[in-house]
Amino acid sequence: MPDAEEPLQFPMRFPVKAMGKAEDSFTELVVSLVQPLVDDFADAEVESKDSRGGKFRSVTVTFTARSREQLDDVYRALSGHERILYVL
Repeated sequence: MPDAEEPLQFPMRFPVKAMGKAEDSFTELVVSLVQPLVDDFADAEVESKDSRGGKFRSVTVTFTARSREQLDDVYRALSGHERILYVL
């Protein structure tokens, strides 16, 4: 039975996008922060895209989220890093 307090139904595929300066290691940084928090990271999809001007890069990691707590941990890990400017 779904939890009335939780609008999301787990497990579910969930994309998390992190944005920062377009540096060579930015994609690897995002992966290194998310990977320890996702048990089946091998099934994750990673996409990166530079801004039109090439100054910024967005990295989207889509993975199977198992709980709200896991999503919160991923958001905290990403938003707590100084090189990551935004997390969606």
